[in-house]
Amino acid sequence: MLKSDHLMLAPITSEDSPTLWKWINNREQVLFSAQYKPVHKSQHEEWFASIQRRSDVVIFGIRLQETNKLIGSCQLHSIHPVHRTAELQIRIGEVSERGKGYGTEATNQLLLFAFKDLNLHRVYLHVLGDNAAALRMYEKIGFKREGALRQAAYIDGKYLDVVVMGILREEYAR
Repeated sequence: MLKSDHLMLAPITSEDSPTLWKWINNREQVLFSAQYKPVHKSQHEEWFASIQRRSDVVIFGIRLQETNKLIGSCQLHSIHPVHRTAELQIRIGEVSERGKGYGTEATNQLLLFAFKDLNLHRVYLHVLGDNAAALRMYEKIGFKREGALRQAAYIDGKYLDVVVMGILREEYAR
């Protein structure tokens, strides 16, 4: 378990599965990062089981320290042991908990884990070009824009750029 000022990053549990399933089926929230497609319960259960078996993934539930309430999830995936890289993903699934700095706090904790515990050299991510709040947050933390995949995502009837960002261990000021 990783702790910060307000949050705990802890392994997800089977009790978290229904909440994660609810979040992935919330169309308005999914559109921040992907095309919406309803996920059936059986598909979700299959994903949930497989994610826990993968050796190239570390996934955490984001919980409020004060109440232990699950408010999101974050993960490092595609962990490459030779290149010492991984892709970061984060979702604050509880809409009422957005805009409170929890995404920044959780991302900082995940980066500390990536660089200190996993001994990674580089962490990267993909973010939709129209997600201004996420772009600001990642830049504030120290991610650099490395490029854009032009019109690489078709979301809600329009093509969007996908911005590739990365941060190196020596760039992370924590």
